[in-house]
Amino acid sequence: MKKTLCALAVMAAVVAAPQALAHKKGDIIVRAGAAVVSPNESSDDVILDGVGNLGEFSVDSNTQLGLTFGYMLTDNISIEVLAATPFSHKVSLDATGDIAEVEHLPPTFMLQYYFMDSSSKLRPYVGAGINYTTFFNEEFNSTGKSVGLSDLSLDDSWGLAANVGLDYMIDDKWFVGGSIWYADISTDVTFKQDGVDKKVKTDIDPWVFMLSVGYSF
Repeated sequence: MKKTLCALAVMAAVVAAPQALAHKKGDIIVRAGAAVVSPNESSDDVILDGVGNLGEFSVDSNTQLGLTFGYMLTDNISIEVLAATPFSHKVSLDATGDIAEVEHLPPTFMLQYYFMDSSSKLRPYVGAGINYTTFFNEEFNSTGKSVGLSDLSLDDSWGLAANVGLDYMIDDKWFVGGSIWYADISTDVTFKQDGVDKKVKTDIDPWVFMLSVGYSF
């Protein structure tokens, strides 16, 4: 009998305890965490006069501080922008190794749908939108310069983007989460070889993985 009364008391306490409300209409949502950009790149072959075919461009991964800022239009629909500190990538060719380094910023604008309701501690979501990527500080290293390369430039890119994610509410304001993003990034890589203009079409198309801590207000 005592065990039954204790069990009922525990259940009553759980039911009576306040629920951690998840994101709801009118909330502003901010996340910060580690964002890893992992390029899924491909390009036209890089063919240099007097050197030959050096293969396609390769781009390495990079981790930076990722930030997202969202606004809940309803309990289930939000708009959100992904931002970050500048990503830095080494660019290489099979025949030469690293030849250059570039930096970029990929702000991404999303419309998202959150599953479950505003009283749920777990809120999975999906989104779709547009990515804009701007490149800067493009520069050949000594290896690239040794084969006569100079004046590296990458065109800015507009493309579609999508993401999936999951937030877990710690309390009414704080939560932790994880998300995966995909962005369509295509650019023309232009440079000179011994003063002669060259252009190589390149698709970067990265996956972005983010683990974050968030706050809603």
